[in-house]
Amino acid sequence: MSATSLPLGASPSRRPASAAPAKPTSTHRTLVGTGIGNAIEWFDWSIHSSFAPFFAASFFVSTDPVSAFLSTLAVSAVGFVARPLGGLLFGRVSDRLGRKRALAMTMALGAFASLIIAIAPSYAMVGVFASVLLFVARVLQGLAHGGEQPAAQAYLAEAAPPERRGLWSTLIYFSGTIGANFGLVLAAVLSATLGRADMTAWGWRIAFVIGALGGLFALYMRSRMSETEEFTRTEPTIAQDRPSLAHEMWVHRRSAFQVIGMTVGLTVSYYLWAVAAAGYSIAVLKADPTQTLIASVAANTPFLLWLPLWGILSDRIGRKPVMLVGIIGLIALCVPLSAMIDGTPMKLFLAMTIAQVFVAAPCAITPAIMCEIFPTRIRTIGVALPLSVAIAIFGGTSLYLQTYLTRAYGPQAFSYYVIALLLVSAATVLTLPETRGRVLTDETA
Repeated sequence: MSATSLPLGASPSRRPASAAPAKPTSTHRTLVGTGIGNAIEWFDWSIHSSFAPFFAASFFVSTDPVSAFLSTLAVSAVGFVARPLGGLLFGRVSDRLGRKRALAMTMALGAFASLIIAIAPSYAMVGVFASVLLFVARVLQGLAHGGEQPAAQAYLAEAAPPERRGLWSTLIYFSGTIGANFGLVLAAVLSATLGRADMTAWGWRIAFVIGALGGLFALYMRSRMSETEEFTRTEPTIAQDRPSLAHEMWVHRRSAFQVIGMTVGLTVSYYLWAVAAAGYSIAVLKADPTQTLIASVAANTPFLLWLPLWGILSDRIGRKPVMLVGIIGLIALCVPLSAMIDGTPMKLFLAMTIAQVFVAAPCAITPAIMCEIFPTRIRTIGVALPLSVAIAIFGGTSLYLQTYLTRAYGPQAFSYYVIALLLVSAATVLTLPETRGRVLTDETA
C-alpha cells in the first residue's frame, strides 16, 4: 500500500482502518518508557558540556583553564564522531531485531559510559590515562546516543496515530530537554552548594553517578515496553527479503540527503541556544556559574511549552509550514540575539528564551518527518546514518567552533556560520513532500 499525505483541508480524525489505535496501557508504556530513557540519554550527553568547566582540570593539565576547557570540548567532539557507528550498529539492530531491543541496548551502554566517567581517576593521579578514560567513555556515549534517538523516533512514529504523530514526535525533544535541563539544574545547585573549588575537585562526579543509576532505572522501564505493531507485522517480510544496506540507502538516497539537509541547521541552532550558551558564558566570558546556569534553565522551560504547540499545529496545517517558520525566524534573529550574550545572566535568559520559540518548531516535528520518508524495513538506520553523520560533522564541532571563532574573529563570526547552515536547511525543507497524516508502511517513500 502506498503511503499518502492527507489533503491540507482534510480532517485528521479520519484515518485508514489499517492504522489501529494503540491500547491505553501500550500508549502509557510507550510514552513513559521512551521518554524516561531519552531524558536520561540526553542528561548523560549534556552534562558533558554543562560540567565541562568544572571537570576539565581533572582530565587534562590544569595550568591553563581555557586550554583544558577546549581539550574537553575536543573530546566531546570525538563522541559526536562515534555517533555514525552507533547509528549503524543500533539502527541495524532496530530494523532487524526490533525497536525495543535497540532501545534497551543503547540505554545500557550509555549508563556504563557514565559510570566510567564518575569513577575515573584524575590526571594528577594517573596522568594521561585519565584523558584516555574520558575519551573511551565519550566514544561509548557517542555509540549509545547515535542509536538512541533514531530508534526512539522510529518507535514513537510507528506507535502514534497518524493524525497525532506530529504531537507524539515532540516527546523526543520534550523529554530530552527535561533531561538536559535537569543537568543544568543539578550543576546550578551543586555549584551554589559546593562552590567552584569543590565542584572542580569532586562535585562534578555526582552528576555522572546519577546518570549511571538513572540509566538502570530507564532500562527497567523499557523492559516493560511492547514492540510496535508495524514492526511486528512487517518482521516476517524483512526476515525473508533482506537487500543489502548499500542498496537500500542508494534507493532512498534522496531521503537520506534530506535528513542531512534538515539536520545541519537544526543541530547547530539547538546546541547553540539550548546547550552551549551557558558553558560558553562560564568558561570564556567568566560569568557567574550559578546565576548563568539558573538563567539557562529558566530559558529552557518555556521551550517545553512551545514543543507540543508546534507539534499540534503541524498535525493541522502540515509539517513544511511549521519548519519554515522556525528556520526563517532563527535566520532573522541569530545575529541580534547572539550579540546579547555578554556574560550577563539576564541577557542570556532573554536571548535564549526568544530564540527557542523558533528552535522549537523544527525540533518538535523533525523526528516525525524523518520517519515518514522511510519504509519500515530501514526506518531506523535510514534516519540514523545520515542524522548521526550530520550531527557528528556539524553538531560535534559547534561547541568548539563557537569558542574558537569568537576568540579569533569576534563575537558574530559564529552567528554567520549558523545562518549559512540554516539556509541549507530551509532549502531542504522546500524539497520535502508534505507528510502530515501519512500512514507508515514498508512501502512508505
